[in-house]
Amino acid sequence: MVKGRYVEKILSGEKKATIRLGIVKPKYDEVFIHGGGRPVALAKIVRVYHKKISDLTNNDALKDGFSSKKELLKELKRNYDELNPNDYVTIIEFKVIKKLSELNYKDPWLGLKPAEIARIGLRYCTDLSDEEKHVLEDLTRTESLRKTAIKLYGNISKRWLIRKILRRVLKKLVEKKILGYNVDSEEDKL
Repeated sequence: MVKGRYVEKILSGEKKATIRLGIVKPKYDEVFIHGGGRPVALAKIVRVYHKKISDLTNNDALKDGFSSKKELLKELKRNYDELNPNDYVTIIEFKVIKKLSELNYKDPWLGLKPAEIARIGLRYCTDLSDEEKHVLEDLTRTESLRKTAIKLYGNISKRWLIRKILRRVLKKLVEKKILGYNVDSEEDKL
């Protein structure tokens, strides 16, 4: 999750990293970047490393979208109550691989993989049934309609049940303007 003011820097490629206090180990190689109350991009993590705050450089600041180390430290102090020069931070470098404002409307899944829809749905759809949650959670682990169908329903031919849930979740995400919006649209900025 990033502050809304960083979204444009991420989408333009100016911000190519995020710096977090402590030792952070990302769960996935590809992550959704969330800002302004919705997912804005899918990014590939290209490098994760750790440094002491005292060892941060201007180059680290530039990757994080700041003009200098001084500006970066000022922002870190604003975000974290106590900072010590010996505290470790995690620098997560990423590359945006899909802007969610540029989805493929001709594709039934809007150009997203079923597991990606599942991850977004689990985060933003609060009215999911227990079965829907169970299916989506398994799909995020297996990343396969086939494997999830076999595991949950015992038969590959039951993929239609998973697709039905995915269509329902995708429809909710579009209706809530979580997906399928245009960040350049004045109406969507209101």
